[in-house]
Amino acid sequence: MVIIEKQQIDSIPVLHLVKDTIKEQKLPFIIFIHGFESAKEHNLHYAYLLAEKGFRVVLPEAKYHGEREDNISQTERMFRFWDVIIQTIHELNTIKNFYVQAEQANEKSIGVVGTSMGGIITLGALTQYEWIRTAVSLMGSPNYVKFAKAQIEHFKEIGAHIPFSDVQLKEQYQALEPYDLSLQPYKLNDRPLMFWHGKKDKMVPYDPTFAFYNQVKDQYKGNPDTIYFLTDETAGHKVSREGLLETVKWFEKWLINS
Repeated sequence: MVIIEKQQIDSIPVLHLVKDTIKEQKLPFIIFIHGFESAKEHNLHYAYLLAEKGFRVVLPEAKYHGEREDNISQTERMFRFWDVIIQTIHELNTIKNFYVQAEQANEKSIGVVGTSMGGIITLGALTQYEWIRTAVSLMGSPNYVKFAKAQIEHFKEIGAHIPFSDVQLKEQYQALEPYDLSLQPYKLNDRPLMFWHGKKDKMVPYDPTFAFYNQVKDQYKGNPDTIYFLTDETAGHKVSREGLLETVKWFEKWLINS
């Protein structure tokens, strides 16, 4: 039986899923990050299937979401989008350390995965943490600076008020560079990486992410099966059941069977 526990790690609410028969063991460990304007509970179906396979799975709540919503408006949350991303990247290390120190997570078998904003966070985290052994980006983007600039251009086109000066925007773009995987693809360091993306995605465009995949797959010539891009020709901004099941298979392959 898979059990679900609510836990608090520092100021971070999380859901913790694990099979009851192996709860006390040191297990391969996965952190699953939700999307923008979503919440940790919305990805329980992923966590359940992963926990059934023998993983310890943790779903954290991102700042200004779910239990941490803090009564801010949708507009305020949108303009704090990148702050949420960077803060969550740093919180991943706090979460990992908690379970490793409790001897519940095998530090040699740790994966990170997320949908949409969570996929963006996953790809940025690969620039920061060598302890991530494998990752899955579902509808994410590695192109932090270009994506941020495109967001601002979109706001300008629709006549939205932008609460930042040009100088402040430039500073924000520069602050994103250390987390931008497209600017430092060598940091992948041959770690297994899977992408899922729908071609009709209007929220996080498909083409830039697929272009990044084509750019970096040459780095994997020695082990071509360690990088995988699953395209859904008809999907928009919603992961298909195939994407869900392939995610589970990916972690089975690279965190258990390897």
